[in-house]
Amino acid sequence: MATTLAEVLRRFGPGYLRHHLLSSAQARAWRAIVACRTAALGGERLRCDGCAAEHWRWHSCRNRHCPQCQSRSCDAWRAARLSELLTVPYCHLVFTLPHELNPLAGTHARWVYDTLMHEAATTLTEFAANPRWLGGTPAFTLVLHTWTQDLRRHIHVHALMACGALRQGEDAASSWVTPTRGERFLFPVHALSRVFRGRFMAALQAAEAAGELPRDPADARERRERRAALWRHDWVVYAKTPLAGPAAVLDYLSRYTHRTAIGNERLVDIEGDAVRLRVRADDHGGKRVISMPGELFIGRLLQHVLPGGFKRIRHYGLLAPCAKTERLRQARRLLAMPAANPQAQEDARAFMKRVAGIEINTCPHCQGRWRVVEQRGADVLALRGLLPTRQASCRGPP
Repeated sequence: MATTLAEVLRRFGPGYLRHHLLSSAQARAWRAIVACRTAALGGERLRCDGCAAEHWRWHSCRNRHCPQCQSRSCDAWRAARLSELLTVPYCHLVFTLPHELNPLAGTHARWVYDTLMHEAATTLTEFAANPRWLGGTPAFTLVLHTWTQDLRRHIHVHALMACGALRQGEDAASSWVTPTRGERFLFPVHALSRVFRGRFMAALQAAEAAGELPRDPADARERRERRAALWRHDWVVYAKTPLAGPAAVLDYLSRYTHRTAIGNERLVDIEGDAVRLRVRADDHGGKRVISMPGELFIGRLLQHVLPGGFKRIRHYGLLAPCAKTERLRQARRLLAMPAANPQAQEDARAFMKRVAGIEINTCPHCQGRWRVVEQRGADVLALRGLLPTRQASCRGPP
């Protein structure tokens, strides 16, 4: 039987929790992963009306850190984006924070992640508005990731951006503008890096002066040294090969949107007191297996649990929720695209229901229909027992 993340938490959890407290967000994620698709969350007993076969269908936790749930959510989210793509190339950019900021992220994760996404978005929006590059309103999505293949902290944000922008006037006077250096080139990454670094450093200095980071592990001298180190080298911003065609864009973006720090498919097995997992060996798809002590694995995993309510997928410009419908309508008209197809949107909703497992009602033995004959609610006592410790920390997420 394949090793799962829930199994790792059950196996090494008691030892880890003897020495560590959890934030409320970490405790919620832990319980959800261990309870997912088990009797603890309740479910329905189904009976086939043809051959009378029976089985239980247990509920999913739907937690965004659960690898079992996010693979299906990814497919559903991908289908929901069908009507938002434009018939232009798309560019993939990545903004990465230097590792000198990792300790600060350990105590003020929300501030670090919010600031990263805000400054990356502002940098892209400013470059797009500059007539030297585009001179219009862009369309892009940001997705936050915080991990490496071996679960170390590596804070970066992926941006998928349309190669073009909407230059707005009155509706009839609006126009679609393409990049000045060719349809597949957006902005020079070195210039993006310098502006992004300057904006983030200004925000950090202002937050320190205003006392917004009281749990910063660095003292006054260490903060000065950190500031000097952050200014000393260029920050990593890079662009990948642009993508052409809606199918390629959807496939590419869906790889990043709902990815969890580690999926069950990367877990090889548990060997003694260690977890073995697959990691990337090279840039050509090669893999290798590494071993990590179980409690170290859990500690690294938990540092990637997001603060409660934090939005790790955000849309900007033409895709911003406040004006998305009208702006996309204008862009589609200017690109001579057909209006969004209601049938395609209906098909997308049907696809979402299918991948979410809502209508799996056919018996595999006789093709009869499953009927619910018994329902069971969540077991509160069982859920409490899934976190094997005296009491989780009541402090909120950092």
